Amino acid sequence: MKKDTLTAQANLLTAFQDADPMGVIFHGNYFRYFEEARRRMMEKIDYGYKAMQDSGYLWPIIETKVRYVKPLHFDQKIKITATLVEYENRLRIDYLIIDTNTGLRLTKGQTTQVAVSIHDQQMCFVSPRLFIDKLEAYFHAQ
Repeated sequence: MKKDTLTAQANLLTAFQDADPMGVIFHGNYFRYFEEARRRMMEKIDYGYKAMQDSGYLWPIIETKVRYVKPLHFDQKIKITATLVEYENRLRIDYLIIDTNTGLRLTKGQTTQVAVSIHDQQMCFVSPRLFIDKLEAYFHAQ
């Protein structure tokens, strides 16, 4: 992994309540799995949900993409990796879900988020300096 990369992983066991009657995980639940890895990634730079709010910005998702390569099933061990691939003007995060036991690639995804000022609800066209500073400090410490 190159020095200026921010990634995080989450290992999960898919839950019964996330599956349809045939034991296949409902497609909408994949975003919850992505979110768990994204949350862990942002906490690495001390910019979790509370820190975002305290900094005066919200980061709504404005675009998502998912490629369902193979279905997830109930009681399946999976590893979700989130990788920050763009951050200067928006956050673009790539996701990969693999089967923990076999290493098979199951799902690829991507989300795009933008900073929105809590004060005036205006979208920012450049990521806030505070976020960039946290990211650069993390990269420098690596």
